Amino acid sequence: MGLVVQKYGGSSVADAEGIKRVAKRIVDTKKDGHQVVVVVSAMGDTTDELIDLAEQVSPMPAGREFDMLLTAGERISMALLAMAIKNLGHEAQSFTGSQAGVITDSVHNKARIIDVTPGRIRTALDEGNIAIVAGFQGVSQDKKDITTLGRGGSDTTAVALAAALDAEVCEIYTDVDGVFTADPRVVKKAKKIDWISFEDMLELAASGSKVLLHRCVEYARRYNIPIHVRSSFSGLQGTWVSNEPQGDRKVEQAIISGVAHDTSEAKITVVGVPDKPGEAAAIFRAVADAEINIDMIVQNVSAAATGLTDISFTLPKAEGRKAIDELEKAKTAIGFDSLRYDDQIGKISLVGAGMKTNPGVTADFFKALSDAGVNIELISTSEIRISVVTRADDVNEAVRAVHTAFGLDSDSDEAVVYGGTGR
Repeated sequence: MGLVVQKYGGSSVADAEGIKRVAKRIVDTKKDGHQVVVVVSAMGDTTDELIDLAEQVSPMPAGREFDMLLTAGERISMALLAMAIKNLGHEAQSFTGSQAGVITDSVHNKARIIDVTPGRIRTALDEGNIAIVAGFQGVSQDKKDITTLGRGGSDTTAVALAAALDAEVCEIYTDVDGVFTADPRVVKKAKKIDWISFEDMLELAASGSKVLLHRCVEYARRYNIPIHVRSSFSGLQGTWVSNEPQGDRKVEQAIISGVAHDTSEAKITVVGVPDKPGEAAAIFRAVADAEINIDMIVQNVSAAATGLTDISFTLPKAEGRKAIDELEKAKTAIGFDSLRYDDQIGKISLVGAGMKTNPGVTADFFKALSDAGVNIELISTSEIRISVVTRADDVNEAVRAVHTAFGLDSDSDEAVVYGGTGR
């Protein structure tokens, strides 16, 4: 038997009973002959509560101290879980991200992993112990400061450790039974997917599917680490994410893998941009220098009379104010007229590698939105994805309409979200 890395989300360890249930599952895996490394998130809503507390103390907390505060939640979880495992008669050692050898860059609140040197984890495993690692955190390579990896960072911690330790599989335990064709909180008849390729899962994650973080899937694909997404509340098989179906199972890849949505983005329109080389580069350099990620970009055809054009792009809502401030600073140098900001938007994405070879998918997608009375504001495509921006109020209805139009509705019982969050 090989090494297994298991990650448990906040809903799985939300209280003492949840921690004891998770401890039993870990011990059962150990009894099956596996070496086990566990990555754990903060309990329940602990991270949100810490963020609220920080905002009450300081409206703009310093990045270093903010990271120091937020990592406390995972440290609580790891220690309690190690205690629960020891109570079941097995040895467990808990490690912070820095103790586990998770080395990151120096960008506080959304650091990226540079390297993993899990010497202490290997020693713990060689001694027959279960290793418990605090997710979501690491230590910066240059200043040795504590850093956090951003929302969902525990998934990335788990996959990075799995790659560094040459694990057989990385199991991501959450409060749903796997990856579904849509968010089961929005589409009650969403179907569980038995297997999905890294390629399709990357698009779903980038488009708003919350069950896996985009960076986690990206890391797994790079190092070819199979991911098994399953529920910590049931013993059911979940969803395998890999290059090929696992074992002897033969699964034909569907034309459409699923429908994802995201209401956490905002739209900025830069109005009256001179239509000449270098203007777009200047706009997006200003945004990039502020460490802000951009999603969709659309540029209008320039008006013949004025030679000016408009450029719209979407970005995380939380970064909207910062982006506006940076662009205002560069207004004179770039020469645009004004900025428009809209945070009442939503994105709906249709994902599936099969759409590359199946004509009519785009037409069916837009007809479903039209029949549901949903107006489209922006459109973006890749070989295996079509995304549109609509009003935020229309998102849920649009997702359900598209899901039904492509025959993705399940004929069986409704999907279950055990913990109520979808993570």
